[in-house]
Amino acid sequence: MNYMINKIVAIQGNHPTTLNPKTDTSIFLAKEAQKKKYRIFYYDPKNLSIVNSKVMALGFFIKFDYSKKKSFKILKKQKLDLQKCKFILVRQDPPFNMEYISTTYILDTIKDKVKIINNPTSIRNISEKIYSAKYQKFMPSTLFSQNISEIKKFFKNHKKVILKPVNSFSGNNIYLLTKFDFKLIKKIIKKHDYIMCQKFLPRISIGDKRVFIINGKVCGVISRVPKKNSFLSNLSKGATPINTKLTKVEKKISKLIAIDLKKENIFFAGIDFIDQKLNGDINITSPTGLKTFYDLSKINLAKTFWKELKA
Repeated sequence: MNYMINKIVAIQGNHPTTLNPKTDTSIFLAKEAQKKKYRIFYYDPKNLSIVNSKVMALGFFIKFDYSKKKSFKILKKQKLDLQKCKFILVRQDPPFNMEYISTTYILDTIKDKVKIINNPTSIRNISEKIYSAKYQKFMPSTLFSQNISEIKKFFKNHKKVILKPVNSFSGNNIYLLTKFDFKLIKKIIKKHDYIMCQKFLPRISIGDKRVFIINGKVCGVISRVPKKNSFLSNLSKGATPINTKLTKVEKKISKLIAIDLKKENIFFAGIDFIDQKLNGDINITSPTGLKTFYDLSKINLAKTFWKELKA
């Protein structure tokens, strides 16, 4: 089959062996691109280089297939000039560290020549958690700090507090504090610097809501119910996904954030609600949940994704 030279979608992400094809959004998006006769080129962020002014990635062409026991087949390993791609999807998991930031600087050099989702300048400038500070009136009481006395004061006011590092992901390193634990807080700050402290919302036990935003539009929602005796609603932490709808309040807030994110050049995002309150995670680095939403609703947002990109 003859492919046009730029009929290529590159995915910068974690190795396919680390992904769960049953739930993974990167694979779901890649599968839809394959239907549109795109070839998929996959590379790890550490294999991104600038060579003689060209942005080169060492990786492999790959084919995804849900019907096979092994969900992917590596077709050809090679070095690729990323300017030959039509689209690049930035899909690696955080942590948002210096490697992450450096890849955004490298991709910045070609963002006018290749469509990169999400825009590398935007994902560097928008902190997934701190960006939510502008929406604090829609959130439970929240503090961003690494100052122990500020955190202690916050804890005194709220008694039950969720702590999470501002640059972590997927429900990792999250603590529920029912008593002030100086040692633990010091340890978290030493490892992660800034942390987000939030008043605990007990209704998390009946689930949160993950809202999908594509190109400034609110496109769908799922609920994720934590497993018994857990306060973590991440699917990777054993939560159960169920169908749900947005309330009027959630719809209004979601639309407002969707418009703001489009202005910020963010094409694809996920935001979360607990008990009709925004929980302060504006997921823009590698939003997940599209495959799960499809399994629950039979609505294919990967089609919407590529249609909105005019692929």
